[in-house]
Amino acid sequence: MLAPPQRFSGRTMSSTHQVSSGRAALAAEVLGDGDPVVFLHAGVCDRRMWRAQLDGVGANNRAIAYDRRGFGETHAEAEDHSPVADLLAVIDALANGAPAILVGCSQGGQIALDAALRRPSSVRGLVLIAPSVSGMPKASYPPEAEDLMIQLKEAEAVNARDRANAVKARLWLDGPLQPEGRVPGPARQLFLDMNAIALRSPPVGSNLDISPAFDRLGEISAPSLVIWGDLDFPHIQERSRHVATTMPNGSALQMTGVAHLPSLERPADVTGLVSEFIDRCTRSRE
Repeated sequence: MLAPPQRFSGRTMSSTHQVSSGRAALAAEVLGDGDPVVFLHAGVCDRRMWRAQLDGVGANNRAIAYDRRGFGETHAEAEDHSPVADLLAVIDALANGAPAILVGCSQGGQIALDAALRRPSSVRGLVLIAPSVSGMPKASYPPEAEDLMIQLKEAEAVNARDRANAVKARLWLDGPLQPEGRVPGPARQLFLDMNAIALRSPPVGSNLDISPAFDRLGEISAPSLVIWGDLDFPHIQERSRHVATTMPNGSALQMTGVAHLPSLERPADVTGLVSEFIDRCTRSRE
């Protein structure tokens, strides 16, 4: 049985859950009640990247976030597994039987797209922030970014986790063509803490979701909003535009002055965009 949301001083507080999927216990958080909205984190973060969005969306909806295998507080034995099956297990356990709006960043966006193709009845809408896409063409990097990618591979090859973490912060938080440290303070510290957990995590097994989605984007009919930052990798910006224009009910929005993780850089703006999209979906349904 799921624990009801706790209340303190008139404000809805989050409740935590363990969702079983295969040999994994997925750490999930639920805030609020109403239509379900599930947040899927990037591959360098965990569910904490959505803190502001959970608080904002949870005021009027059932906001759900969880840590994937190898991230945050989730515990998983190594096994071949399907990230989409994990997501669907979270929806089945926590969404009260209703289709969910999926909000995914980067790898989280890829899982959201794959889920929309595999079980469209569970997906009411999509907010995709700089999404990866299974089956997408191989990326090419500007020379400055290519140098950083080489540094990252060298650090990973010798298990220099702190160095790898710093390079990833430069690539994904600052932006690959921006000066190191462009995003300072609590946002940077949170990034480094989240990604350090992922870097320390033992292998979780092979990904079974190998069916490409890139050539099937036109089959996804759910209302969708694709967001990206103008300081992100150039190929990610172009891919985001392609996703938005290929999905039949897709719309596009470029944010200025942010890179790959706008929920950390401009949390209030991202919360507002997600809330506006939810409102549009609700009005359309009514």
